[in-house]
Amino acid sequence: MLNSTNWRKTAEAIAIPIGALLFSLVLFGVFCALAGKNPFEVYGLIYKSAFGNWRAFQGTLLRAAPLMLTALCTALPARLGLMIIGNEGALVIGGLASVMAGLVMSYGSVVPSAEQLKSVSGLPPIFVLLVMALAGIVAGGLWIAAVGALRHYRAVNETISSLLMNYIAIAIMNQLVGGPIKDPGETIKASSYALPDIYRLTNLPSTRIHYGLLYGIIVCAIAYFLIQHTTFGFAARTAGGNVKAARIAGLPVGKLTIIICFLAGSCAGLAGMVEVAAVHGRVNESLVAGYGYTGILVAFVARYNPIACVLVSIVLGGILASGGALQRSLEMPDATALVFQGLVFLVILYSESLYGRLKIFKEPTPKAPVMSPPSTAAPAS
Repeated sequence: MLNSTNWRKTAEAIAIPIGALLFSLVLFGVFCALAGKNPFEVYGLIYKSAFGNWRAFQGTLLRAAPLMLTALCTALPARLGLMIIGNEGALVIGGLASVMAGLVMSYGSVVPSAEQLKSVSGLPPIFVLLVMALAGIVAGGLWIAAVGALRHYRAVNETISSLLMNYIAIAIMNQLVGGPIKDPGETIKASSYALPDIYRLTNLPSTRIHYGLLYGIIVCAIAYFLIQHTTFGFAARTAGGNVKAARIAGLPVGKLTIIICFLAGSCAGLAGMVEVAAVHGRVNESLVAGYGYTGILVAFVARYNPIACVLVSIVLGGILASGGALQRSLEMPDATALVFQGLVFLVILYSESLYGRLKIFKEPTPKAPVMSPPSTAAPAS
């Protein structure tokens, strides 16, 4: 059973994010009213387009799948006291690496010739997809591990360096798909060669939800077990609580930093693999869809809990799914959903200052016992 202190901390960790989301709804309602729209009509349309029926909910789950994985890119290092926001860059690099690996496995080259495109290698799809997943995991992991190394060995701020590496990753992708690995047959936008259909991620039976959703749920469960129920996770949480105490205790802080950052980046890299293997089929500018940045918000709302990341990803995935409906039905800009996300982000950041300050979640101060004055009566003779 939870003691009084643990119960109050758990209630605080649940109540404050929920309160922040509700307050964000109020602010978003004000924004809609100023735009000349009925806030309750907007709320109803968001719910209907995200959760109103099974088909709508499938669209929500499609968007939630990469969010679960990119959220871990922020949530895992946060347990070590690091604030990394390079999720988008790790996703792009992971997607790029997985497509290149898939093309090599399929045609024998990243830039296949016309003759090579006529015949696929014939390797088992499960094997090729595993190689693609491994390529995305390693590429994304090394990308964020570099941020951890800069932080530990050169004291470079991890938030700034990881943010800048987002732009570097996108620039690398644009350079490659616009030059060395460009498919000349794709005239709409600069893209890599497409993966063969046989080596694409398929959907769950009788749905339009790809298997990437299972990847996200399973990886979040593994991350939760790793952080909460292993000695490695305990060491990471100890180092995150007090680095000096961890060093005095003999914990390898540098090694923990590199490993945690690698694991964080590998999750976002896997999200990139899922996007190219299940949605796009190739690498182009469409891969930069903002899932990495939204993953940061998911991690904040979930309080860096991998299991809570699954639930929050579904909620925010629904908000993303509603953007098109708001544009079609109410003639609001498609970016309206992004305004809502921005409001949630700002309110969640502010709500961080409330932890430990609300009286309702504080332990009551025990009252000092009242001492009765000593008796002055004369003793009986």
